[in-house]
Amino acid sequence: MYAEERQRTIVSLALRYDRVAVTELAQRFDVTTETIRRDLDVLDRRGILRRVHGGAVPAENVRLVETAVADREPAFSVQKGRIAHAALRFLPTGSGSTVLIDSGTTTARFAAAMGGNQQHTVITNSVPIASQLALLGGPVQLVGGRVRGLTQATVGGETVEALGRLYCDVAFLGTNGLSVGHGLSTPDSDEAAVKRVMVRAARRRVVLADSSKVGATLLVSFAALNDVEVLVTDSGLQEADRQQLVNAGLEVVVA
Repeated sequence: MYAEERQRTIVSLALRYDRVAVTELAQRFDVTTETIRRDLDVLDRRGILRRVHGGAVPAENVRLVETAVADREPAFSVQKGRIAHAALRFLPTGSGSTVLIDSGTTTARFAAAMGGNQQHTVITNSVPIASQLALLGGPVQLVGGRVRGLTQATVGGETVEALGRLYCDVAFLGTNGLSVGHGLSTPDSDEAAVKRVMVRAARRRVVLADSSKVGATLLVSFAALNDVEVLVTDSGLQEADRQQLVNAGLEVVVA
C-alpha cells in the first residue's frame, strides 16, 4: 500500500471513530509505529488530523477537507480499476439507453472501462470524463455550468436546472463518504446540490466508492442510503460494514 493510500484510510478511520491509535494502526497496516507516526505528522501538518498522545483525532475542519482530482487519482488505483470493471454489469442494454456519470476519479475509471464502442448516450458534469469519452468516439453530453477547478466538474444553478430536466436509465455516482447514519456525503455544498439532483434524475442509482469511503462522514449529505440501490466497492470492505449496508437495503458488490 502506498503512503497516500494508507493516510487516506487513516483519515477515514479517524472520521469514523473520532480517534486513531498509533499501535492499532501499525498492526492494521503491518508497518512500524515509526511509519504511522510519520503518516500522522503529515496529516497534522496538512490540518486534517491533530496529533494527541498515542495517536490522533480529527481536526476541527476535517469534514471540510477536499483534495483536487489530480491528487486523488493515484490513491487506491488498483481498487478503482476493479470497481470500474465490476460496475460495467449495471450498464443498461439496448440502443437509445441513457447513462448519467458523476464526476470523480473512480467514475472516470468506469468511463474509461466502457471503451469506445458503447452505444449509450452518456451525460456527465465532469469535464475530464466528457473529454475522455469524446476521444473514444461515444455519444456524450457535457452538462453546462460553472466549472469548479478543484474537481473539474460543472456546478451551480445552471447545472442543477439542466439535470433536473433529465430522467436517465442509470446513474453512476461518486461520493466522499458513505455511512448508515449520514448517507452519502461530500464536503462542498455546490457539489452536493448537483449530486442530489443526479440521484433524482435516474431510474437506478449505482454508487462507485472504494472501501475507505465507507463509514466516513463529510459535511453535506446529498442522499440517504435508501435513495440508491447498489454500492460497488473493493475487498477492503469489512464484513461488519458490508452486513450493515446490506441490512440497510443496499446491494453490495465487492470487486
